Amino acid sequence: MGVETGPVRPSASWWLRFNAWLDRIWRAFIRALSPPEPLPPVPVSPAPAPPPPQMRGRRTLQTPLVVPASGYVFTFRVHATFHWSAEGVYQEQLSSLMDALAPYPVRRLKALAARHARNHAPHRARELEQELQQALTEGGPWPFAWRGIAATCRPYVSVELDEQVKEAVRPYWEQLIRLDCEHDVRVRRAEYTERLSRQWTDILTDLLGSPAAAGAAEMTEKELAEVVGRIVAEQRAAAEKLEDMMAEKANSTDMQERCEHFEQLRERLERRADGLFHSASTVPAGDGDGPV
Repeated sequence: MGVETGPVRPSASWWLRFNAWLDRIWRAFIRALSPPEPLPPVPVSPAPAPPPPQMRGRRTLQTPLVVPASGYVFTFRVHATFHWSAEGVYQEQLSSLMDALAPYPVRRLKALAARHARNHAPHRARELEQELQQALTEGGPWPFAWRGIAATCRPYVSVELDEQVKEAVRPYWEQLIRLDCEHDVRVRRAEYTERLSRQWTDILTDLLGSPAAAGAAEMTEKELAEVVGRIVAEQRAAAEKLEDMMAEKANSTDMQERCEHFEQLRERLERRADGLFHSASTVPAGDGDGPV
């Protein structure tokens, strides 16, 4: 007995795989026919700022230049700072230029310093420094060029003595400093003495022109000092009182009242001074015989 077989139907999983494959084919076909997606905009960087009209920089020589002095036994130490300047460049360009051209002004300055140093004694550093500065000023800035950039360099120098020369001249300068200090002390003492003498001269002149002169001539030194001290105290008190009264009336808006006030004040101070001179003239003499 035979078995009949019919057509086999595909399973459900087969249909699912077929649909997924067909979907992938369709999507790939759609992507192939679609235009490309636009690229994101690329940000445009702003244009760099133009360089400043003039850029400046400087380089300080770390090691001083050593040049021989007159006689070629001792030396001078030359400290230098190079000031650079260029137009129409950025700071980075000027820094690169200064680093690249640094040896050239150093060699030129050393040759100039050696030429002048051999004409000066080893202890004449100040004269050499002044001469070098004058030569650099008269010569003007030194021109240089690097990669199409024109720049100028101006050196500034200071000169230092050799260490052995410093030790040799140290006692000389110590003596000069001591003499200068002693001279300053003498001048100040003379000024103080002159000022004190002028003050006593003014006091004695006032006494000679007052009625107290006769009594002052017979006073002892202590009595004269007491009278002079009282005069000074009275004058100081009168001046302070005058200042207080002037401050009290300073804000017065009545001009006539202000004038009358100062006139009364002047008369009062004159009477006070007359009474002071009168009391000084009646001071007893050293022998105690009574008023003069």
